[in-house]
Amino acid sequence: MKLRDAQDKILRICNIPFSELFTEADFETIIKNKGKTGQLLELALGKKLDSFNIDFEDGELKSNKCDRNGKPLETVFITQIASVIDELLEERPFQETHLYEKISNMLYVPVCKEGNPRDWMFLDAIHIDLSKPEYSEFLDIWEEDYYSICRQLKEHIETSSDGYIHTSNGTHIQVRSKDSKPYHPIYSHKYGRYVSNKNHAFYFQKQFVYDVRK
Repeated sequence: MKLRDAQDKILRICNIPFSELFTEADFETIIKNKGKTGQLLELALGKKLDSFNIDFEDGELKSNKCDRNGKPLETVFITQIASVIDELLEERPFQETHLYEKISNMLYVPVCKEGNPRDWMFLDAIHIDLSKPEYSEFLDIWEEDYYSICRQLKEHIETSSDGYIHTSNGTHIQVRSKDSKPYHPIYSHKYGRYVSNKNHAFYFQKQFVYDVRK
């Protein structure tokens, strides 16, 4: 399935309570995994719940929790950084990075999660394609964020008391910890040592949601 197909399908089901979209069996999964909006999207798009990866042929699908008006109630997960830590520390050109691959063409879907799960609903999806002129401002912001975060991570490693990376922020994008026990420290070949005591990931901050919905 391509992003355009997914966007067309979401348009037909947005602003409709989940009680009208899902079966009782589906609700058992929804209630059990309230935080996994990706699973809700898979169900709505007719995909089997065999993976948390709901990427499409030509891009990515990103979602997050919001209120009825689309106000973000959480940040938007992008991708983990453990496997690409050295490309970040070496400041690989932005458009050659795993991060760019993840965000250069994506469908953002806010999920209203107010009240009972049966009253939740998808809001209208927004297709962001950095190759299009109307998103040139986002391209500039995200490229600047990327290089700023790379420099912040390197500075943390070289100057912080523990020698580890820490939360690093740009205008829209940030890197912060994302892990659960047992933790997964990040090893850097560039430095020849562990540069964190747990895994970290890229996220879109809430400001991204406000700006993309303008």
